[in-house]
Amino acid sequence: MTLYEFDALQPEEIICGVDEAGRGPLAGPVTAGAVILPRGFQIAGLNDSKKLTEKRREALFPVICEQAVSWSVGWASVEEIETLNILEATLLAMRRAVAGLSVRPQAALVDGNRPPRLSIPCRTVVHGDALSASIAAASVVAKVSRDHEMLRLDREYPAYGFAVHKGYGTKLHYARILEHGPSPVHRMSFLKKLYPTAGVSKTTVTGNAGEELAAAYLKRQGCRILERNYRVTEGEIDIIAADRKHLIFCEVKTRAANSMLPPEAAVTPSKKKRLIAAANRYLETHDTDLWLRFDVIAVVNTTPPTLTHYPAAFSV
Repeated sequence: MTLYEFDALQPEEIICGVDEAGRGPLAGPVTAGAVILPRGFQIAGLNDSKKLTEKRREALFPVICEQAVSWSVGWASVEEIETLNILEATLLAMRRAVAGLSVRPQAALVDGNRPPRLSIPCRTVVHGDALSASIAAASVVAKVSRDHEMLRLDREYPAYGFAVHKGYGTKLHYARILEHGPSPVHRMSFLKKLYPTAGVSKTTVTGNAGEELAAAYLKRQGCRILERNYRVTEGEIDIIAADRKHLIFCEVKTRAANSMLPPEAAVTPSKKKRLIAAANRYLETHDTDLWLRFDVIAVVNTTPPTLTHYPAAFSV
């Protein structure tokens, strides 16, 4: 049975295919496509997007959009993925895609075995993108649309190579996250591999994650990271960084969302003295013409984490 024969067997006249892209990546939104093809119309070379080359998908995308009765793309953001979980966020993107159609379908064919909550009849089709032309078209629309979004994010966050791996967990991607820390478009719940909890207290894991976020933030502000966890007898400095004017000694404080005290409250007078003493030891072996600055970055471990930067939080 061909893709088009499968769709022709459906009793409704107007059906839409629905499929998603981006459930597995470490970064970026999850995307869904919804497509209504003209009854009996065929698109040469249409197939499951995973079986097509990127070049072929890009060629098919404008043809589908031009020839479809209606097509739509739905999105669920990284914040929604973290709040809802990836399954619920995917179903949300599917609902948004169907709701965005300019023509109301009489039924929906959805790839997989979990249907979104729709106001029209909804039939799930396991491996539907290889069985139904409508679902295959939706898979191409979803995949190409998400790829284009990842290219945009690559321009915004060029350090991670999103244009190459589209956010999936490749060796290159993991290496870039370890080098630069996670970006605001990374799914922190997908990065547990980088923050193992075995044998480590919850406080330590939270602190490490906060420092990764702080380092990534400073880099986005144009700073160079010179040292991480600089330790001497006098004390420890979480991050030593530099911009064009300042040598920055940065203390990172992370707290759980339900903590009674804000993170910055943990920078006590005695802690400030230890930071200044450790900074003086650093300066004994590192000449600089830059102005010195002591910053505090406060991280609240919400989903997603929130970060507040206090430049020049205290002076010597």
